[in-house]
Amino acid sequence: MYPFRNILFPTDFSPNSQAALKYAAAFARSGHGRVVVLNVQGAKVPENVLQLLENDLAEQSKQWLRQLISDAKTLLSNPAFRGVDVETIFVDGEAPTAIAQAAMDHGIDLMTVVMRGGRKRFSRAFGGSIAEEIVAESPCAVLAVRPPQRDFVAENHDLRLHRILLATNFRPSSAAATQLATQMANHSNAELHAVYVIGDYFDQISSLFPEGGLAALTRLRSYVEERMTQLARNDGPQGTLTHVAEGRPYEEIVRLAVRLEADLIVIGTAVHNALFGGTPVLGSDIERVIRNAPCPVLCVPAAKVLTPLPAFVTQAVTT
Repeated sequence: MYPFRNILFPTDFSPNSQAALKYAAAFARSGHGRVVVLNVQGAKVPENVLQLLENDLAEQSKQWLRQLISDAKTLLSNPAFRGVDVETIFVDGEAPTAIAQAAMDHGIDLMTVVMRGGRKRFSRAFGGSIAEEIVAESPCAVLAVRPPQRDFVAENHDLRLHRILLATNFRPSSAAATQLATQMANHSNAELHAVYVIGDYFDQISSLFPEGGLAALTRLRSYVEERMTQLARNDGPQGTLTHVAEGRPYEEIVRLAVRLEADLIVIGTAVHNALFGGTPVLGSDIERVIRNAPCPVLCVPAAKVLTPLPAFVTQAVTT
């Protein structure tokens, strides 16, 4: 899984989208890989667009191609790409679907995207931002960047990871994220911290059903401590530093990332079907972690599931 060798950098050539460029280039340089620069258009773009001559673009109807070529060449001249193998492709279609398809077609290991800074109240009811749809549909890991944030790319364009925070729930959806976070920490000689957050819904259950709720909460606490002890014994040179918190998951994850001055949050992104069908969606806690994190968030996909309901602990805990 790591180091990444094929990195996809989707861009609309806007200044905002270029915040993810330095990460794409740095990961490619670190893994001796390549960057695929992808632009999605609403119309078909000639395959040889970057080789077109001025005479080929003289017609008024082709002015958009002239601008597209100018934007692409400006981006490709970015110093971060120096010494990096870069391929540029143009596709047409709906951005999230086209980008996911390109990731599969080009054997992509990592995608870098920029999240929008804010979202109006009513837009949430009718679907997330394009960047969140990209994360939800991606077949590979996605680095979600939301400037301004703590970054982990040095002035010489190299990676500088010191502390990685893994958010885990010990379900299958977090297995790939755990493996990738461990590999990245070992490769970078970075501190690896893991956090499990016991959601505040258990407090609500306990208040409604004191006997059953408290018993379930006690079993869960014991189970989490046991699993965290196992996680701390990984094969890395430094082991894993573990944290258990209780409260709203996204708030506790973000709070710990701030306190640790984490460079990167790694989280498994099980995707759920939308309530009325259509576009797959991320869980609300994942969305909130991405939107509030003090550093980039690496979203590692798992198999899609049908329900976001929490898993309950059923096994007995011996004393």
